[in-house]
Amino acid sequence: MLKIFTVVILLCSLHSSAQKIFGTVYNENGDLLPYASITIKGTSMGASANNRARFAIAVTPGTYTIVCQHVGYAAKSVTMTIDKEDKEAFFVLFEQKLTLKEVIIKNGGEDPAYDIIRQAIKRRKEYAGQVKGFTCDLYTKDMIKLRSLPKKIFGKKLPDQDKMDMMLDTMGQGIIYLSESVASVASHQPDKFKMQVRSSRVSGSNSFGFTFPAFISLYQNNVSVFSEKFNPRGFVSPIADGAIGFYKFKFLGSFFEDGKEINSIKVIPRRNYEPLFSGIINITEGDWRIHSFDLTLSKKSQLEIIDTLQITQIHLPVTTDVWRVKNQLLHFNFNQLGINAAGNFLSVYSDYVIDPTFKKGFFDAVVIKYDTGANRKNVTYWDSVRPVPLEREEVKDYLVKDSLFELRKDSALTKNSVDSLKRRQGALKPLQVFWTGIDRTHYSATNTYKWDIQPLIKNLQYNTVEGVVLSVDGYYDKNLKQSGARLLIKPSIRYGFNNTHLNAWVDVGVRTRDFDSDQKLKRQSWNFSGGKRVSQFNKESSVTPLVNTIGTLLYGKNYMKIYENWFGNVVFNKRFENGFKFSVNALYEDRLPIDNTTDFTFFKNDKIHLTPNYPYEKIGSQFIRHQALSVAVSVSIKPGQKYIQYPNTKIPLGAKYPTFSFSYIKGIKDILGSDVDYDKWKISIADDKNFKLAGLMKYKISIGGFLNSNVVFIQDYQHFIGNRSAAASEYVNSFQLAPYYANSTTASFYSLAHLEHHFNGMLTNKIPLFRKLNWNLVAGSNAFYVNNNNNYVEIFAGIENILKIFRLDFVTSYTNGKTGTSGIRLGLGGLLGANMKYSGSDKSLSIGF
Repeated sequence: MLKIFTVVILLCSLHSSAQKIFGTVYNENGDLLPYASITIKGTSMGASANNRARFAIAVTPGTYTIVCQHVGYAAKSVTMTIDKEDKEAFFVLFEQKLTLKEVIIKNGGEDPAYDIIRQAIKRRKEYAGQVKGFTCDLYTKDMIKLRSLPKKIFGKKLPDQDKMDMMLDTMGQGIIYLSESVASVASHQPDKFKMQVRSSRVSGSNSFGFTFPAFISLYQNNVSVFSEKFNPRGFVSPIADGAIGFYKFKFLGSFFEDGKEINSIKVIPRRNYEPLFSGIINITEGDWRIHSFDLTLSKKSQLEIIDTLQITQIHLPVTTDVWRVKNQLLHFNFNQLGINAAGNFLSVYSDYVIDPTFKKGFFDAVVIKYDTGANRKNVTYWDSVRPVPLEREEVKDYLVKDSLFELRKDSALTKNSVDSLKRRQGALKPLQVFWTGIDRTHYSATNTYKWDIQPLIKNLQYNTVEGVVLSVDGYYDKNLKQSGARLLIKPSIRYGFNNTHLNAWVDVGVRTRDFDSDQKLKRQSWNFSGGKRVSQFNKESSVTPLVNTIGTLLYGKNYMKIYENWFGNVVFNKRFENGFKFSVNALYEDRLPIDNTTDFTFFKNDKIHLTPNYPYEKIGSQFIRHQALSVAVSVSIKPGQKYIQYPNTKIPLGAKYPTFSFSYIKGIKDILGSDVDYDKWKISIADDKNFKLAGLMKYKISIGGFLNSNVVFIQDYQHFIGNRSAAASEYVNSFQLAPYYANSTTASFYSLAHLEHHFNGMLTNKIPLFRKLNWNLVAGSNAFYVNNNNNYVEIFAGIENILKIFRLDFVTSYTNGKTGTSGIRLGLGGLLGANMKYSGSDKSLSIGF
């Protein structure tokens, strides 16, 4: 009875403390004034008005002074007493009347704004480091809305079903992403950060969204906004140390707020196509701190991906001498490829605690952690904690999409649901295997899996050994529920019509991972493969089948050198949370030589360029059949790796330190008839260093050699990844003009280095056409050294971000100290192109961000 009585008392208490102050904000003309900041005076508690200018603050009974602010408008306050009922408040804000105080004109008529900015610049570093640490609560609401959608993108029609799934109307309009999060944030100088996401909600999904708060601080010289993808150079703060060299300033006047004089200054970029803001910044008189700002970035600010980004912040005092951000609004517009979209990312900060004491080990590798039940909060919870009322279309979006999600989830294992998914996939058309390939999912309540057959015609290739080559590749992909592992089976069949050789092999992979997020992350995989296959002498060669086919048929340049081998391979990989990776690879090959069987080219005169099917630059004749057993061990570590931790997984965010790698390969003699006997090692260090305005530098430096080279066949030499094609090979890992095998070695020591610098708009933003097209300069050098008779250097300069995808370089080389060759290389580079890469033994193109 006592327990029941206690529960009743607690429930009554909770109900009695659920009062709200709610209302609407208007301007002097009676128009709605969205996204105003609402604060309880004397605290950091408050809320934000939504796009319809509505607000609500949860309070306990008492008397409060509510302050309403909006950049460009005079603040207004009202005192209210709250008892047991909710109370409504209306705010009418008038445009800020600025007073042009009498000023002393200096330096031949210099605007007084410059003196204010200089004072703010002097205090910038002080305010940036004023707070050694803090905690606060954070509420975010992210919304992206489509305003129009084309019928086709890149010539491909958008399926009507996809539009229906996104709940768009007939005009292609509607909310496509809506998410809310409530979190606790902790920070400590100089770079420690942790966020605990207590609750997260995504419309129409049980996912967690992606809550990474954009803590935008103008007290930093270089301001990052979202990801560096928006602009790797960052943006110059209007109060950066050298801001007066980048901006012009105009004093608009001043106003008073709570007895404090605030100076309003217009920020104007001195030059277009520089990473600069434009808009208004308000700075307090006397202590010269930021009060608020409303700044905009655009394509003329070298903004990538989106067209415009408006950033609004309002600061408030949280102690006598410390001010922090209260509200932040990011509003963006995107209008490309016929897709017209806009978004609002709203953040409300509250309950600041300055310089708290953090427990030892509080800041660890996990930067953002989601509570186990973060995505399981009900509607009542969200209505009680949300400091920004939902707009009508947001309420509808949640209601409709969440209802549909629950309906689909409940019916996910029913026969009707499975049948529906099968019907939506369409009927199986065997003829698709010739051009588009077949990609199917077998839906089942208990046995769902995927399978695929790659298109036969697109996989056709030609070489002088096999003639026309037909390859049949596929995969079978299934998640094993009981073990939590993923099984991937990839069979391959290859037939050469000219030499009539049939090769077939299979790769079986099993990948597992720990699902207890509170334990250290450990992921591992096993790969077993075997059969008879065709391999290049250098398995890391940059010669792709497509490049070799074109080069052979059009120019008689059969650069790809291949051999057949019966093989068995076992690979074990393991990755740990601290960024440490470990791999063991045991490979057995029975290597069979194969020679050219055809000299067909489109133009007969090109036949004279054809070369034998072996590395003729290094060996004088075809190798003899032999067997090779080798075991390779490789380790790598990227110290300081950071993570986002979800309840069932962790996602790496990278680290500020380089990646260190070491590999060792042992050729084992006499076991399984193996003929090889060698020991080979290599150490590498690689990293990307972002110098912001000065650009991005990428480098990779390696040393290595043979400790023992008693019996080494050409397949086991140290090969340097050369390239003779007009298509660029992999950057920061290859040599764009070097021959493929002429420099291969078994030396006891060698060194190599790759360095390139992406200027990301520096220099080219001075050239009108380049800055308008947003083309960027890139330059660098690649080199290796074995000895005085075997060394190579190449230098290059080029333009990237052509159509956001391509990169064009001019390269010149020096071999053994003498001038070699020069050439043009076309590759992938820029906003999208830099995220595309060739991977796997078939050098297939993949894209990742």
